[in-house]
Amino acid sequence: MTIMNNLPIAFAVDNLGILFAVLAVIIYLAAGVFSFDYMKHADHKVSYQIFYFVAFAVQVLLCFAANMVTFYLLFELLTLSSMPFVIHERSRESIMAALKYLIFSMFGAYSALFGIFVLAKNAATLDFVPGGSVSIDTYAGNKNLLLIAAVALIIGFGVKAGMFPMHSWLPTAHPVAPAPASAVLSAVIVKAGVLGIIRSIFYVLGVDLIAGTYVQKLWLVLSLLTVFMGSMLAYREPVLKKRLAYSTVSQVSYILFGLAIANEESVTGSLLHVLGHGFIKATLFLVAGAIIHYTGATKVSDMRGIGRKMPITMWCYTIVSLGLIGIPPTGGFISKWYLAMGSLNSFIPYFSWIGPVILLISALLTAGYLLQLTVIGFFPGAGFEEENPEAVEKKEPGLLVTIPLVVLTTLSVLMGILPNGLIQYIKQIVSGLI
Repeated sequence: MTIMNNLPIAFAVDNLGILFAVLAVIIYLAAGVFSFDYMKHADHKVSYQIFYFVAFAVQVLLCFAANMVTFYLLFELLTLSSMPFVIHERSRESIMAALKYLIFSMFGAYSALFGIFVLAKNAATLDFVPGGSVSIDTYAGNKNLLLIAAVALIIGFGVKAGMFPMHSWLPTAHPVAPAPASAVLSAVIVKAGVLGIIRSIFYVLGVDLIAGTYVQKLWLVLSLLTVFMGSMLAYREPVLKKRLAYSTVSQVSYILFGLAIANEESVTGSLLHVLGHGFIKATLFLVAGAIIHYTGATKVSDMRGIGRKMPITMWCYTIVSLGLIGIPPTGGFISKWYLAMGSLNSFIPYFSWIGPVILLISALLTAGYLLQLTVIGFFPGAGFEEENPEAVEKKEPGLLVTIPLVVLTTLSVLMGILPNGLIQYIKQIVSGLI
């Protein structure tokens, strides 16, 4: 099939696409089941469901795009189909948040488009070829232009992934979107930016071109700065959904950091974190949605005693929080171990040890901003029950809410308990890229 000027539209199934597609299917299915209860009395429910299915279809097709042209068109369509999630409430705040999401996404898309134009002139093909298709002869003749294109691609697709300095759309969009939409945005849609970087840098340009250059150093600086900044902002944020949005800013840049290190261990860790973060962050946003839906509380300080009221929900929250911190035996520990070891074994001056230090600081901050709710939720303090008898009356959500939470929590733990098959699968992908 072709479009104007004979630009090819093509699809192909590969292991990387399957990995991202499986994540998308699981998260969209879990959030979709959750939404049956969460959205049953919501306004504009039909329009939400229509765009939800459209965004899901586009996301899966994006995973199997066979070249940069197909990928870029679907990437733009994903932005347009997911923007209604943000604008859903039709309030002034949601409209302004949706406009911010759209403007930031357009900037990122145009930046990436410049990089694609450069690749079109210098790559043997825009088809996705593991290891890239830009020849050494091209390096010699147009290396500076190709490096500029690499920066444009990393920053352009990095906007969707929430990388500094174009990260602020995430904490603006999440608080106004319905909880199932926030789960999808944070766990899956931001990963479209990660996939865009992988496809353009590792499958077209070739990562060897940027190794040791200012592009790799800039990428490392931006990703580590985003990791630290996102964790710090999350630690200081009192509103739960906004706190989780800042957490996404930080955690997705763990993935970008591993890709920037660009050795087998670090990229393996990045792809493991794509899955682990997806299961964990979807659970966290769905838990936040359940608490807000059933109690009306939005700030963490207002959720004292919530563990007594909604024990299953809060146990899911606590278990996946431990995973995001990186506590074994969860999947979060496995991915962060590979990221840290990949960094230490890279021998990149300064960054090989600065990276693990910042990841450790971020993990401590993550423990601070996530486990605060666990502590005040299960241990509200002496005299709380006598003073607030209605606040500890059990009111667990229905099965349509709790089943997705339990399933996603179980998957995040299984990644840590039984990781070998998944690690071998990912190493097959990575072996063709590095």
